[in-house]
Amino acid sequence: MLKIKDMKVNYGGIEAVKGITFEVPEHEIVTLIGANGAGKSTTLKTIVGLVKPAAGSVEFAGEDITGKDTNYIVSRGITLVPEGRRVFPDMTVLENIRIGAYLRNDDLSEDIKWVYDLFPRLQERSWQLAGTLSGGEQQMLAVARALMSRPKLMMMDEPSLGLAPLIVKGIFDIVKEINKQGVTILLVEQNANMALKTAHTGYVLETGRITMTGTGEELLNDENVKAAYLGT
Repeated sequence: MLKIKDMKVNYGGIEAVKGITFEVPEHEIVTLIGANGAGKSTTLKTIVGLVKPAAGSVEFAGEDITGKDTNYIVSRGITLVPEGRRVFPDMTVLENIRIGAYLRNDDLSEDIKWVYDLFPRLQERSWQLAGTLSGGEQQMLAVARALMSRPKLMMMDEPSLGLAPLIVKGIFDIVKEINKQGVTILLVEQNANMALKTAHTGYVLETGRITMTGTGEELLNDENVKAAYLGT
């Protein structure tokens, strides 16, 4: 579904991403793991058009979308759940959800029901201001908002950041459920243990380069990954 080839991204004079190549097959969960500053978030922002690559290509569903406008990329079926949630704090839960469908002109009622079925807690808080939600609830809202564009590929940037372990498990259970319902997922995550347990395929990104790839299980059992990312 998504093919990244020889992609390079510069920030000023710094090469943040140094010619990476990887694929995200349709209906799979793929994760990029790595330390802070490895280039993970930059990769997602480049795919969705927020950052322009210096070289290389981004192909989605057979179409070259390299450097295209973000609105166009979202309309083609890619959405991003940003790091830090980025909900609109002075708007209600329902208003935040509706904003996710800003490119659509059709009836939203079935999709709102769908995200409320996934996140019953959000339905209970429909008229609550998003800024008054807990961190876990805000993460649920960020995911629900992203789903309203009916994405074929949902990218998630550090969904577990700052959340309690029990809440993190719930978020990853939802990730698996969304994937079962047909949404392909590209996940950037510092919680390597949880990410690799969830993903079909994993890539290790180190200082802008992909250094390892394998199934989630293979990387979980790799001694180098254990030492660097799993604390064992």
